[in-house]
Amino acid sequence: MLAHAGGVPETVATVLAGAGFVFGWIGLSRIRGRGFSGLPRGIAFTLLGVAPIVLVASLVVPTWLGPKTAPGPRPSSTATIAIVRPEPGAVVGGGNLEIALDLEGGRVVEATTTDIRPDTGHLHVYLDGDLLSMTYGTRQDVAIDGLAPGPHELVAEYVAADHAPFSPAVTASVTFVKADR
Repeated sequence: MLAHAGGVPETVATVLAGAGFVFGWIGLSRIRGRGFSGLPRGIAFTLLGVAPIVLVASLVVPTWLGPKTAPGPRPSSTATIAIVRPEPGAVVGGGNLEIALDLEGGRVVEATTTDIRPDTGHLHVYLDGDLLSMTYGTRQDVAIDGLAPGPHELVAEYVAADHAPFSPAVTASVTFVKADR
């Protein structure tokens, strides 16, 4: 459900993950005698050993390449955000929650950057304190099948283009009730 910022780190992660799976598949296929018969068994074992390392690298390397949040005070924004749906106290049934946000004075951008501007950023949505999504739009439907019946807090935050909050934070919250059925 999480939307991500894209760019070089995501591309590197995707390529490394794909390479890890391909290395593992080739190595395992050769060792089991189900393909790649021209590949020496020693190289097949090497590929099988390298595959998990490359998969772990797909998680670690992109963090080294990604944008870094500059230390020091955070910039402020004149943007405001409001949660239009669900309305306060709304009783929500079914398997989906329709979320509609109203962002004024700010623009949602897809690119992550350290070139922070007060009128460009991303939207983060939290449900009961946990990050639900990072989204590029002001409307989305989220699955709530597994959500326990009762009251829940939804928080929307407009964050800077580096995914860190403005100071003061630009947030809105609403409490809704998940119906028993």
